[in-house]
Amino acid sequence: MFWRSALIAMAIPGCGAAATLHPDFGRAPSAAEVASWDIDVRPDGRGLSPGSGTPERGRQVFEENCAACHGTGGVGGIKDRLVGGRGTLATDKPVKTIGSYWPYATTLFDYIRRAMPYQAPGTLSADDTYAVVAYLLNLNGIVGSNTSVGRDTLASIRMPNRDGFVPDEEFSRLKPLRIDSKVVAPSGNARAPAPHR
Repeated sequence: MFWRSALIAMAIPGCGAAATLHPDFGRAPSAAEVASWDIDVRPDGRGLSPGSGTPERGRQVFEENCAACHGTGGVGGIKDRLVGGRGTLATDKPVKTIGSYWPYATTLFDYIRRAMPYQAPGTLSADDTYAVVAYLLNLNGIVGSNTSVGRDTLASIRMPNRDGFVPDEEFSRLKPLRIDSKVVAPSGNARAPAPHR
């Protein structure tokens, strides 16, 4: 939350550290403005929206909004293949899909909500986004065809490649943020919290 506030302070001049350095420029963001930017979802499920969806509903939403690029059933489209590939990552021809590569179901929801559908990102409701996630997880054999996924269940779904990512020490340290040569946060190389499993 601290970094989010620091980034907002930089993005909206006049608040936080920027207000201290430039008191006559900009304004403090409203709570609604901060909330509109605070939409990230963490691997442990923090930030998930209320709602749920089923593979059956997801198939309908996918066919209407996603199949033109990703193909019917998430295979054979002009954009990334979304299904299959499990067991191929260590081969000469790895197939990276939701089923073979993606480490957390929660971040799949986050990605779809922010970036899809390609022609109108952010337009799916939370329920329809959960439904697309449920459909894609079902196509990859991760959940059953009658499984409803939502805020209360998504974090408990174990993706096949969850243990396939190894944190890099270089990226686990926060670098000091400087404004006008002053360190505003953090003052040292504090370690970022380890991903929740």
